[in-house]
Amino acid sequence: MKLSADARKLRHVIEKAMDDHTITKSEYDMIIHQALDDGQIDKQELALLKELLDMIANKTIKVMKD
Repeated sequence: MKLSADARKLRHVIEKAMDDHTITKSEYDMIIHQALDDGQIDKQELALLKELLDMIANKTIKVMKD
């Protein structure tokens, strides 16, 4: 399945957090804003967000203060 342009942008930011194993509050907010930017969350974006939230929940990615 080909990713939409919005999903590609979102994936890039999420992959950076995955590589760093950390995400700042402002990066997290930017990811949510990016997902909602076009007024809808498509299936691809939803899958990426779910993956991010799962990794935060199991502490694979740690949320840091700015």
